[in-house]
Amino acid sequence: MPSLRIKRYLVTGLLTFIPLWVTWLVLSFVVNLLAGIGAPLVVVAMHAVGWVSPATEAAIRDSWFTWLLALVLTLAALYLVGLLASRVVGKRLIGAFDAVLNRIPLVQTIYGGTKKLMSVLQNQPGGLQRVVLVDFPRDGMKVVGFVTRVMVEEHSGREIAAVYIPTTPNPTGGYLELVPVEELTPTDWTMDQAMAFIISGGAVAPDILPSRLPVDET
Repeated sequence: MPSLRIKRYLVTGLLTFIPLWVTWLVLSFVVNLLAGIGAPLVVVAMHAVGWVSPATEAAIRDSWFTWLLALVLTLAALYLVGLLASRVVGKRLIGAFDAVLNRIPLVQTIYGGTKKLMSVLQNQPGGLQRVVLVDFPRDGMKVVGFVTRVMVEEHSGREIAAVYIPTTPNPTGGYLELVPVEELTPTDWTMDQAMAFIISGGAVAPDILPSRLPVDET
């Protein structure tokens, strides 16, 4: 029937459009964020050009041009920072910069915490897999989590893992759970596989889902 055909085409079109829309949202968020970082540099550059040639400033003061220029400046700055950080002199400069920020209470909390999170996500924790499954929000339901560190519980001596649980499709938001290590389900997933799984809403996933072995009560 025509009505069923129209409905099927609409559903097919929607399912085709949603991945493109989600990809656009994520990319536009990242690109606009990067362009926003470089915007102050563009403003300063525009004022400098205006002092020399007001006509040139008026000609290039276009929203798309300034946005593109801000993006290029940010990417260039990130590249230079990465290049500098890989050199001995750059490491010393960054260490000195970190020491200055560590003297500012509020800034040290935000900057230090964020830097430690980025650092631990790049390295494998001792004795544990980075990507795990956690029973959340109740037993029988599992979510993907990233182990950020392992602590020892006072009195009991149990190992407790701090697990960051990102949300779908935006992994920048999420929850922090303290989970006993024995209740974690380890995986052999890489960070890339886990992020693809989260962003895609589970559509992109390994074929095998790991599970904990049942406890032998005998």
